[in-house]
Amino acid sequence: MFEVPETRYVKSGDVNIAYQVVGDGPFDLVHVPPFVSNLELQWEDPAERRYFERLASFSRLIMFDKRGTGLSDRVAVASLEERMDDLRAVMDAAGSQRAAVYGGSESGALSVLFATTYPERVSALVLYGAYPRMAWAPDYPDGIPEDVWEEGLRNLEEKWGRGQEGGLPLYALAPDRADDPVFRRAHGRWERLSASPGAAVALQQMIREIDVRHLLSAIRVPTLVVYRTADVAHALGSRYMGAHIPEAKVVELPGNDYFPHLGDQDAILDEIEEFLTGVRPVPALDRALATVLFTDIVSSTQRAAALGDDRWTRMLDRHDALVVHEVERHRGRRINTTGDGMLATFDGPARAVRCA
Repeated sequence: MFEVPETRYVKSGDVNIAYQVVGDGPFDLVHVPPFVSNLELQWEDPAERRYFERLASFSRLIMFDKRGTGLSDRVAVASLEERMDDLRAVMDAAGSQRAAVYGGSESGALSVLFATTYPERVSALVLYGAYPRMAWAPDYPDGIPEDVWEEGLRNLEEKWGRGQEGGLPLYALAPDRADDPVFRRAHGRWERLSASPGAAVALQQMIREIDVRHLLSAIRVPTLVVYRTADVAHALGSRYMGAHIPEAKVVELPGNDYFPHLGDQDAILDEIEEFLTGVRPVPALDRALATVLFTDIVSSTQRAAALGDDRWTRMLDRHDALVVHEVERHRGRRINTTGDGMLATFDGPARAVRCA
């Protein structure tokens, strides 16, 4: 469990970029947020907090809000090149000379640009649900057609931050939670605190222009491409990246949620940790072989009525003291009391039987 890290600021040109550093692992990992984010809000959601704590458990995790979003200056949307300067400024401010870079969605393209422009500062590249291009083109038929883009932009600005309707289509990004009113309200709040409607539209318009396909063959750092197969829109782009990045490790995982902290987040995190550290994490043991002992006072209701409240209470106290003594003497573990009995476990049947 980590404390919520302090939010700091660094100047990138004339723009203030918010960033956080958490963890003290043996290497730096820069998390480049997808689309929009809010550094402090992400620690309020238990699933999202667990996700970032897991990343920080094996690295020194550096996070930031991109310009125009979250806690950074709400300025006009910038090009990938300007955002690349922001990433470099954050690394410099955090004292990181070289780091693994982790980008998802449109931030995958930013991460690719940074890795090919500054290969000496990138030790490894992790791309989750990323794509080199999102818009359709004659030589990229998996992209989104122009008419779909235009309709999506209209809906995005009209419905941004409205919770039940939402600007980002939850049926595509988190289909299993799309009908959950609590989740939808939280999602709307996340949208409102991460960007304005105009900024969200400007971001999508910028994303429509992204194309880093020509850079993929120039990547010379170890690269992991991971995605969920039923997250179709992002899976298509990830497959393209995996096929065109030299010696990339490509991992397909089941699932239909885009947000990596939803669904089976450990499946994603296990792959990232093994790729970056060389060691696959050992699953936490949540099962054990034990003998269960359950004690019960026979006919307790009738006995209580016959004895009266005071005598019955004193008898229960003597009973509980006796059971506790015997369980501890036979190296058992008390699990729960039931009013007129007790539940205990033992690491072997013989001790449980002797205790009984």
